[in-house]
Amino acid sequence: MYFIKRGSEYIDVAGSSFHDLLAGTHPAVPGERASISDWANHLSTIFPEVRLKRYLEMRGADTGSQKNLCALPALWVGLLYDNVSLDAALEIAKGWSNVEREQLRADVPKLGLNAKIAGRTVHEIACDVVALSRDGLKRRERKLYDGRDESDFLEPLDLVIERGATPAEELLKLYCGIWGGSVDPAYELLAY
Repeated sequence: MYFIKRGSEYIDVAGSSFHDLLAGTHPAVPGERASISDWANHLSTIFPEVRLKRYLEMRGADTGSQKNLCALPALWVGLLYDNVSLDAALEIAKGWSNVEREQLRADVPKLGLNAKIAGRTVHEIACDVVALSRDGLKRRERKLYDGRDESDFLEPLDLVIERGATPAEELLKLYCGIWGGSVDPAYELLAY
């Protein structure tokens, strides 16, 4: 556990056991058993790929350029807020087994767009998924201040697909090349 909340007070219980709170033996609140609120707070401290709250919270990029950070929610909005795109995305993934998905999850950090599932590369799948999202965003017909639609936010993903390399792979090329094994230039390149 990280904390127990009572009223507006957060009690630091880092490293302690939620089981003790369930049993009513937690030393920070002796005799008290976990409430629904305690459950909700405790569940907020786990970080699966997708977490159901009052909304779907999707794990994704923890950092990156401002454009890349905006591309991620745009991708999800285009897929999840449009039934046509959502159904088509399901068709892409519906035959994948749990074992295949877990293997893909392990392979992508190592192989990037070259990772495969069900005989297809992530690059091939990304082409389809970004196109589905773009179509979904266009169907939403939400306009930006200058009249463009939200699909413009997908531009960084188009570049990844076009180049066939992830941002991490691009940085690795710089690190192994002109940066001479130093990470220092990354701080200037990625600052905003």
